Amino acid sequence: MHRQNWDDLRFVLAVAETGSVSEAARALSVTHATVLRRVAAFEERHGEPVFLRSARGYSVLPDKLAVLEAAQEVENAVMAVDRLLTGSTAALKGPVRITSTDSLCQSVLPGIVQDIAAAYPDLRLTLHSANRHLDFNRLAADITVRPAEQLEDTLIGIKAGVLTFALYGPTAAGRADEKWLTLEGPLSRSKPAEWMRHALRKSQFGVGSDSFMVQIGLIAAGAGQGFLPTFLADSNPGLSRKPDVAEISVPIWVASAADMAHTSKVKVVSEQLVDGIRRVLG
Repeated sequence: MHRQNWDDLRFVLAVAETGSVSEAARALSVTHATVLRRVAAFEERHGEPVFLRSARGYSVLPDKLAVLEAAQEVENAVMAVDRLLTGSTAALKGPVRITSTDSLCQSVLPGIVQDIAAAYPDLRLTLHSANRHLDFNRLAADITVRPAEQLEDTLIGIKAGVLTFALYGPTAAGRADEKWLTLEGPLSRSKPAEWMRHALRKSQFGVGSDSFMVQIGLIAAGAGQGFLPTFLADSNPGLSRKPDVAEISVPIWVASAADMAHTSKVKVVSEQLVDGIRRVLG
């Protein structure tokens, strides 16, 4: 890479990571005007803009995001060489977006993500809670933590654990409706939902929701019985496990798109997530 091009690219990366010219200037210990000039020089040299400017700051245009991801990898590699030569501990830099289900985001992942953030302070971790399967591109996520029987062909991942489901009713006597709570939306594609469709009659179905966190409240309130993740439900005093139905198990994967899985920051964060999930869920 041409030296002048690389020097300007450092400023572009700083703006991309902070979303602000002022923040980038502070991070690089230069003036606001210097950052503006170097970003403008980079865009002029390549004949097209890199950022969308708005009142909320600077955001990378979607078609330029892959270029900046590659540039970030080059910067990480340069920094890694410097650290190897000086004998210092490796550090990684830049944003890493993680997506998972609301159940895992609210119970298992917060502590693990905080541990990763503490170990790698130059990473900017974001945890997205979504039961739907996001379009897996760089605008959605870098890493997904999901229960699934198998991964899509476009993903590369590691089995980090097992998500076990069991049947639960309310602890309070006399409050339970005999109906089964249905699993709606994205949860309708889950293994428990598949079991229910084959084993139950439509007349047995009652209230439902698209979130296991919501299902917990509904079951505790007496709306019916239903499947829940055991790591959430076993410790809930408002719920009682029912032995009527055998447990259902699904692997938990930590995965990334094939073109991202081997990048340094994604690889390190993925490994840390796998270790953390195995530690928490046993």
